[in-house]
Amino acid sequence: MGPIRSVGLISDTHGLLRREALDALRDSDLIIHAGDVGAPEILDHLRAIAPLVAVKGNIDKGDWASQLPETAVADAGPARIYVLHDLKQLDLDPAAAQFKVVVSGHSHKPAQFQKEGVMYVNPGSAGPRRFRLPITVARLNLRTQPWKVEFVDLLDENGAD
Repeated sequence: MGPIRSVGLISDTHGLLRREALDALRDSDLIIHAGDVGAPEILDHLRAIAPLVAVKGNIDKGDWASQLPETAVADAGPARIYVLHDLKQLDLDPAAAQFKVVVSGHSHKPAQFQKEGVMYVNPGSAGPRRFRLPITVARLNLRTQPWKVEFVDLLDENGAD
């Protein structure tokens, strides 16, 4: 594997992996799934694109899900990334632990913010629509400084699924 310059971020697929999500993640050097996968086949499809780091979400049950950790660490070149499903369950100080990025899911709301020099990213939900929240994935670009996050809306401009 070469240098990691683009990290695809996905979460809350809940058993639905849209073709648009696969297309959006296609050029990733690494993919992170922040939990609520919903079905093991989703992980297989993502692994076919790039190396995968995935954590278990609150809906992930069964033998296949027991193989997933609650948290994970991804070393993506200059970015040491901490991954968990629900940010409210963060039980360490990412800055003190020298993480540069924290990736989480659970809320289904795409978000990015900085705190104490750490970038926090929630790629939103790529699975079934929940309420009126967008259907998104994200791409973390490590080619530039500062690093950039791009959210990709998976629905067409008319808002159709």
